[in-house]
Amino acid sequence: MTHAASTPDSAARTAGTPFESVSAVAEPLDVDQDRQWATLAHLGGVVGVVPSYVIHRVFKDRGPFTAQESREAANYTMLPSIVILAGLVLSLIPVVGGIFSLVAALTWVVLAVTSVRAGIRVNRGEPHQYRFNTHLYDSLLAGRG
Repeated sequence: MTHAASTPDSAARTAGTPFESVSAVAEPLDVDQDRQWATLAHLGGVVGVVPSYVIHRVFKDRGPFTAQESREAANYTMLPSIVILAGLVLSLIPVVGGIFSLVAALTWVVLAVTSVRAGIRVNRGEPHQYRFNTHLYDSLLAGRG
C-alpha cells in the first residue's frame, strides 16, 4: 500500500513551489489600530498595570500613539497596582485588616475612574497625561537597562 505523498510525482510537484511564511517583522499599525491599542492600554488600568505593560511591550515599535499612551498608562497604573496588592495582602491581618482593605478598595476606585476617563479621551485621538503620574515604570526600565 503506497501513500500519495510518497510518490515521486508528488515530490516533484512540491519541490518547485516556494516556501511562504509570515514575515518576521510585524506590520506597523494603521491609525485606527494605533488608537484602539492606545485606548485599550488605558482601559486596562481597571484591572491594574498588566494590560498596559503587555500592550507596551508588544506594540511599542508598531505604532507611535500606542507606544506613547501605553507607556503613560503603565507609568500611572504601576504604583496604584502595588498599593492595591499590598492592601489585599495586609487586609489579612486581624484587627487592622479592614483599614488596608478599605485603602485597597478606594485606590482601585480611583484607578478605575481615571483609567476609564483616559481611555475615553484617547479613543477620541487625544493624548492623555495623568495628573499624579509617578513614572515608576520608566524608573524601573532605566534601572534595568
